Amino acid sequence: MSSDRGRTHPGARPRTDGGDEGSSDRVGLCPLEELPDGQARRFEVEAGGLVHRIAVVRLGDDLYALGDTCSHADYSLAEGEVDAEEGTIECWKHGSLFSLATGEAETMPAILPVPVYDVGVSDGHVWLDITSAHG
Repeated sequence: MSSDRGRTHPGARPRTDGGDEGSSDRVGLCPLEELPDGQARRFEVEAGGLVHRIAVVRLGDDLYALGDTCSHADYSLAEGEVDAEEGTIECWKHGSLFSLATGEAETMPAILPVPVYDVGVSDGHVWLDITSAHG
């Protein structure tokens, strides 16, 4: 049985418990309790012979996953500050803000978006669909 929790808006991926565990495109990341609320955590996901760096952010019941590399320079977004009220993450090096929901660069010097991915929870474990990159 599957149940959605939390707000839903474009880009937000509400937690879901149960179901959908057999998708071959989904990669398990960690137990939900290992994601602190209001912070980002970096994951390296191998797929198709490539290693993808992904930043996952938990804001209450909502999860967000986006490419972890700032589009302006090669710095980890997971090391930056998350603004839960604005729904953004800041690149710690030059201060660019990115939308958690869309990956859009909201402030300079970055002007290009970062990819966002489908993410959710099944049976208490966070999963990511690495083939779902958009943004």
